[in-house]
Amino acid sequence: MSSKVALVTGASSGIGEAAALELHARGFTVYGAARRVERMSGLAERGVRTIAMDVTDEDSMRAGVDRIVAETGRIDVLVNNAGYGSYGPVEEVALEEARHQFEVNVFGAARLTQLVLPHMRSRRHGRIINITSMGGKIHTPLGAWYHGTKFALEGFSDSLRMEVRPFGVDVVIVEPGAIRTEWSSIAAGKLRKLGEDSAYAGQIASMAGTLESDSNARRSSSPSVVARAIGRAATSRRPRTRYAVGMGAKPLIMVRRILPDRAYDALVARAMGSLGA
Repeated sequence: MSSKVALVTGASSGIGEAAALELHARGFTVYGAARRVERMSGLAERGVRTIAMDVTDEDSMRAGVDRIVAETGRIDVLVNNAGYGSYGPVEEVALEEARHQFEVNVFGAARLTQLVLPHMRSRRHGRIINITSMGGKIHTPLGAWYHGTKFALEGFSDSLRMEVRPFGVDVVIVEPGAIRTEWSSIAAGKLRKLGEDSAYAGQIASMAGTLESDSNARRSSSPSVVARAIGRAATSRRPRTRYAVGMGAKPLIMVRRILPDRAYDALVARAMGSLGA
């Protein structure tokens, strides 16, 4: 296992950081990638190789892949983890922000996959692990753009899995539930910036309060829970196509599958508190 190589994006914190350490502990040569290398000093101290990479920048991604192949001759596992949550009313979120959400969460993962696949195909071996979310199976108010990216990555991954299987490459989806990371504070911060003058002020206040609440933090799982699932997905001889892990992931996905649309809508509205305008 010591000769196998993994690339993990979004490795400066949260799930990406935990995944890099998990794979390193399992014997991989791990490259942790993020925009700010200085935030990965802790990973470097523990033996993870860190590289600067912005998944919205073509040159950055190409240089990163080229470096890994030059240094090791291979990429066995790609963990597409880089992403963020952007919440707000569809009517009021600027399309520039919506496009950026898709660039990071979908097109960044897609382009990096394109760059890595030729190396995997040539060796007839590889595993692509895409970190989606339970948000790729369920929906919440004010999350249209975010959920749109995660639904898209789910469908992208399923089609890709069928395409690359004949070349010895497998595609696995990991669907985290509520995880203790910077995600909630970033999403809430973007909501707060919309201001009290929004026509959706009531919904914004309710959703931001839910994201920032102490109870939400207490109910969230550690990133290590997701990291362990990524480790299993990377090393299992025959991994599952999906791993739903972390607080709420399995039950909420099941509830969404069972309930009619409007019954699910009502359930979410009650859980989020007042969602009036």
